[in-house]
Amino acid sequence: MKNLISDTTNVLNVGLPRFRDALSSQGVPVSNCTWQPPAGGEADRAWKLAKTLSNPAIDAANKIAFSRYMEANPVLVGVGTAGKDIPGMDGKRILHSGPPIAWENMCGPQQGAVMGAILFEGWATTPEAAAKMVESGDVTLAPCHHHQAVGPMAGVISPSMPVWIVRNEAHGNYTYCNFNEGLGKVLRFGAFSKEVLDRLHWMADVLAPVVSQAVKHMEPLEIKPLMAQALHMGDEVHNRNAAATSMFFRKLAPAALKSDMDPAKIAEALTFIAGNDHFFLNLSMASCKSMMDAAAGVENSSMVICMARNGVEFGVRISAFPDTWFTADAPMVDGLFFPGYGKEDAAADLGDSAITETAGVGGFAMAAAPAIVQFVGGTVADAVKNSRTMQRITVGRNGAFTLPLLDFGGSAAGIDCRKVVDTGIQPIINTGIAHKEAGIGQIGAGLTAAPMDCFTQAIDMLDARLSK
Repeated sequence: MKNLISDTTNVLNVGLPRFRDALSSQGVPVSNCTWQPPAGGEADRAWKLAKTLSNPAIDAANKIAFSRYMEANPVLVGVGTAGKDIPGMDGKRILHSGPPIAWENMCGPQQGAVMGAILFEGWATTPEAAAKMVESGDVTLAPCHHHQAVGPMAGVISPSMPVWIVRNEAHGNYTYCNFNEGLGKVLRFGAFSKEVLDRLHWMADVLAPVVSQAVKHMEPLEIKPLMAQALHMGDEVHNRNAAATSMFFRKLAPAALKSDMDPAKIAEALTFIAGNDHFFLNLSMASCKSMMDAAAGVENSSMVICMARNGVEFGVRISAFPDTWFTADAPMVDGLFFPGYGKEDAAADLGDSAITETAGVGGFAMAAAPAIVQFVGGTVADAVKNSRTMQRITVGRNGAFTLPLLDFGGSAAGIDCRKVVDTGIQPIINTGIAHKEAGIGQIGAGLTAAPMDCFTQAIDMLDARLSK
């Protein structure tokens, strides 16, 4: 029998790390197994979770939802104008990111972006007058996701803004996203100075027509192969899009030169795209939404089809209940800040760009993008660990999105809300950080995680449905 006093003791610690730390401090070799009671230790929820985990109807439904997601083939089919092309975008309506929220409850950067959009449209001439138009109901607000659209950060889309039009050729659904303005003082981070509005007008008057004509002269562009190649070149196509933007530029530029547009305007547009490494982000978002919308509406499926934030609430939707938002307080972002700013200046998590993580890229594919840690914080080992950890909460892996540092294994995809609640592992998201006040813009970037309460609410509703 082993002598516990004189022989070397090796310990396997399960659960609370404080026991591991106490032994480690005394020089005892300890291996730690992360574990916590499922469903936060709540007996009623744990029972509901157990019933859903053992339900073959959910497993069968998830196979259908996941196969639809995998079959999806987003193709760039054109550039349009929000008011003409986005369904239901009528009158003085402005779209925003995240779940529904009233004007008076919006965070500073989202209010700033809404006021900026009203000034851009020419509906008001001052921010104060713009705010009054929303307060009086002259301008209505709605989530992008309610109109087949997505928008990064504040996610504001107004009728005159140009939008990408993406069609999922496998299922026929369309999705939309606005154009990327670059970094710093931009509308999506809540800034609305003259510089910001002038850029928006230039994007509508010069950039969009050039890109629209170029797209018409291109072969139909399948987005998934381009995203897959970018993952092999150091992007995760959420916070890092340098490779994807470069590849897209290589396709776009020759097509633009074939058009009959003014060469000077073509040069302006291409120069702007060449100087904006994030230009592809919005196209990535529209493509990811087209994949996830394809998986929506499968009865009994616990697969997540949407994660989005409005800076106040974090919202999740699952395939079985595609029109229901499960919400919790939006978390803060842990990251790196630009000089002169810190945590005390930051708004809470914001934007529809978590549609990329929902589709198995972004934070789920961080192993593909070691360079991203210089932007969002952490180490390369953390990035690899995060991609591996996400595999524990998904329905499967996307063989079309392979990650070199994981021996070209597929990225974790198809978040299963049951596995999130069972393991206690929250979906990771890498994202930008907006200043909490309107009119300032981006102040950093970092990592955050989807709140657990969103997923436990989904389990509650799924259990109630199946118990009838």
